[in-house]
Amino acid sequence: MSFASPLRLLLLVAPLALIGAYFWNERRRAGVAVRFTSVDLLASVAPKRPGWQRHVAPVLLLTTIVVLVLGFAEPLRTVHSPRQQATVVLTMDVSGSMIATDVAPDRLTAAKQAADTFVDALPSGIRVGLVAFSTQARVVTSPTSDRTTIKEAINGLTAEGATNTGDAIRVALASAEGVASGAKGKKVPAAIVLMSDGVPNQARGQEDAAAAVDDAVAQAKADGVKINTIAFGTDAGTVTIRGETIPVPSDPASMARIASGSGGKTFTAQSANQLKSVYDDIGRIVGYVTHRKKVTAAFTGLGLLIGAAAAAAALTWGHRIA
Repeated sequence: MSFASPLRLLLLVAPLALIGAYFWNERRRAGVAVRFTSVDLLASVAPKRPGWQRHVAPVLLLTTIVVLVLGFAEPLRTVHSPRQQATVVLTMDVSGSMIATDVAPDRLTAAKQAADTFVDALPSGIRVGLVAFSTQARVVTSPTSDRTTIKEAINGLTAEGATNTGDAIRVALASAEGVASGAKGKKVPAAIVLMSDGVPNQARGQEDAAAAVDDAVAQAKADGVKINTIAFGTDAGTVTIRGETIPVPSDPASMARIASGSGGKTFTAQSANQLKSVYDDIGRIVGYVTHRKKVTAAFTGLGLLIGAAAAAAALTWGHRIA
């Protein structure tokens, strides 16, 4: 929890001082009573005083002061609200390495299942598009609010070819920018969720694959579109092509560089369960707006309730309001 006016918390010195004064006064009264009074005579003529009950009212009163001071400091809590309008372009690697079985039953099947769950969990105000990429990138489905269309497109993906990550980012950007503006012509927020299992190794024409990625990331940053990346798979992944076993390790470093360059978040997943968990995290990032909400009224109400309890305790056990 945070506070809008944290300096007001200095007022907590007051109840702390009162606690110290209360204990000092209790010790002083006990000493005076023993010094100047016959204990046997006092026990026979004085009415029996409440034991622990006599401390209840002061403790509740001090608690009331503490709670009201906290309320006075304007406490804030984090609230996640679903976005009313936004575009998310799910960009999935469908290169040949996605048939590797280091993630059961294979990388592509696990990725499709996790992506399907991700789409279902997004707020209804989010339009979702799908871009698939291997040697080239293509828009499978333009951003839409129709979840059934997107899920059918995801389930229809197949794996083959190289990994043209730079082209994937460019196509995803174009797809996101093709969405009509929101109310009053305001630009609809957009984000890219990029899932890939390997090193970018393909580009357009004679372009270098790594340079193509860097250029596309720079364009995404300039457009204000964050790329949240998932490095999927393990270092032990292999595929067999024409009888030859070829290693296809995951590439977290490239995914982290893409996310960092665009202002997004990067994640790694080495199993189907981890991938689903990562998609859950990303769903909260792209599908919800985080803001702070004052909860002063709650603290004030609690303080009043505790204060009333303090008064009741004082009247019950002390026949007076402490």
